[in-house]
Amino acid sequence: MDKTTPEAVPEYPMRINKYLAREGISTRRGADELITRGSVLLNGRVAVLGDKVYEDDKVEMKGKAHTNKKYLYYAFNKPVGVITHSPQLGEKDVKQAASLPKDVFPVGRLDKDSSGLLILTNDGRVTDRLLSPRFDHDKEYRVKTSEPLRDSFKKHMEAGVNIEGYMTKKCVVRKTGPKSFMITLTEGKKHQIRRMVSAMHNTVVELERSRVLNVRLDGLASGESRPIEGEELSEFLSHIGIK
Repeated sequence: MDKTTPEAVPEYPMRINKYLAREGISTRRGADELITRGSVLLNGRVAVLGDKVYEDDKVEMKGKAHTNKKYLYYAFNKPVGVITHSPQLGEKDVKQAASLPKDVFPVGRLDKDSSGLLILTNDGRVTDRLLSPRFDHDKEYRVKTSEPLRDSFKKHMEAGVNIEGYMTKKCVVRKTGPKSFMITLTEGKKHQIRRMVSAMHNTVVELERSRVLNVRLDGLASGESRPIEGEELSEFLSHIGIK
């Protein structure tokens, strides 16, 4: 997979909640709350939900400078059974499972029955730049199936699979056993790998994300987290166009 990422160029005008997220001030949902509370100024007036920001506009936080915010980045090994977002009664989400600062949030999702690498940060710029379909950011997964893989499995998976009317992008597949394989994707449709395997007349019984770009799960125990820093962080931010 080509890991060269084009510079993420802001597209103006953009909704003000997206602007605040790109600037690392808040998530989009959190930005909506800040705007509703009257905490955001757009060209000197109190911003409202739905406002659009143009390139020459001035956006400020009322009575609070945000330029010195310290960005934090963590890798977390999500266990099976933990919800990424919006837990229901009796469920535990990532924020409850990971002992991390309160203002960090998971970028992207892993479904309840899947495990592996999640990146958490308080840098809202990461969300759009990592998850946007405009960029081919590769993610690697380890997969086990209920039935042996057919001889043609690798060829058909790599070429793209029709999942309910959507043809998946080309990917890289490496068989690791009669009923296991590694797959590297550059997209992330909902339950994509499970749906691809189902289209190949098989069933996923274990699914673990092992890598996002250059950030790897290696050696990180289930339920544990570690900071992303130093050269690893520099390379990760460079991949997604943040200098």
